[in-house]
Amino acid sequence: MRIWTEHPAKADVEAVVRRYFSLLQAGRIPEVEQLIDHSSVRHVLKSLWTGSVEASADGDEVSRSPAADEWEQDLSWLGELNLADFHWDDTGSGVYVEITYRAQIIEVALSFWVKPVEAGWVIAGPATLW
Repeated sequence: MRIWTEHPAKADVEAVVRRYFSLLQAGRIPEVEQLIDHSSVRHVLKSLWTGSVEASADGDEVSRSPAADEWEQDLSWLGELNLADFHWDDTGSGVYVEITYRAQIIEVALSFWVKPVEAGWVIAGPATLW
């Protein structure tokens, strides 16, 4: 996890969020957990699944949808997600990013924030916003 000695610039935070998302899509969970001061990856994945694949499934697809935790075993569905717009708070310390599934904005966004620590600043998150 990178520690900045000064509050990181928005561009730095957005670059880390993009890296986070690309590692998540690649299923490189240990690296995801090391990149930022991280909350539960399982919670993030479940929220993204629920807000994208599960939300877009019609009745027929629901009956064929993966059982309870199968979505964790095969992360190929993450390939259909993309980052959309970044939205910064007034302080420049918090940002949430919209997510698309098959080019449509989904109900779930990921929120990250710049957090002070003893040695400087780190990026923390993500929280899932509905």
